[in-house]
Amino acid sequence: MKNTITLTILFITSFTVAQKTVEATDIIKDIKNGKDISYHDAIVTGDLDFTYMEDKLADLPQKKKKKWWKNKGGNTVKNLIESKISFANCTFKDNVLAYVPDSENSGYTFVASFDNDAIFKGCTFERKAMFKYSKFNGNASFEGTTFGDDSTFKYSQFDNNVSFANAVFKETATFKYTKFRDGVSFNQTDFQEDLNIKYTKVTGNFDIKGMKVAYEINSKYTKINGRGFNKYLLENR
Repeated sequence: MKNTITLTILFITSFTVAQKTVEATDIIKDIKNGKDISYHDAIVTGDLDFTYMEDKLADLPQKKKKKWWKNKGGNTVKNLIESKISFANCTFKDNVLAYVPDSENSGYTFVASFDNDAIFKGCTFERKAMFKYSKFNGNASFEGTTFGDDSTFKYSQFDNNVSFANAVFKETATFKYTKFRDGVSFNQTDFQEDLNIKYTKVTGNFDIKGMKVAYEINSKYTKINGRGFNKYLLENR
């Protein structure tokens, strides 16, 4: 009887600890079908491409001419994710892409924005995490998340307060031209390389308590509630 109980406990423990593996293509398929996405303690394999680049390329001209650009406009192809997105304690083994500059092949740039919640809490991005030009219309959080490779939020816009508290950036973190319209938290955030917040604009609470930056901070033309970055630091010592 004692051995039976022990084996049962071991089985339950193993089931709880084991992480589920999910293919990025299956996640994208669910989003296209209008489903909200919610994963906890999962391993995501394959590039998670929110831009739908491969699908959109099929509907675009294969060869572009200057005249075409002049008549049709720019070369940015936008995609809006309407589903709620939530990942907690998940590991992304490959690239997470809301921005794909496919200039060498098609000449187009693909960008995805999020109309609802976009939560990546306590996650690990082992490869690239690209959110350049992305708009976050709902709640967003990258709290406790580790960015292990290149990442960018350049030109991104957050309509609601967003948290990067306790996040770790192992490579240079880029928030150049980023707009935080309702505050941002970098509380205890660990930037292990450079931090680029040039031209960044913050309206609302700017929490940088315990923030660490290993090397340089580029804060040229940064505005925190209308004040320069250095002036903000002096007024909030």
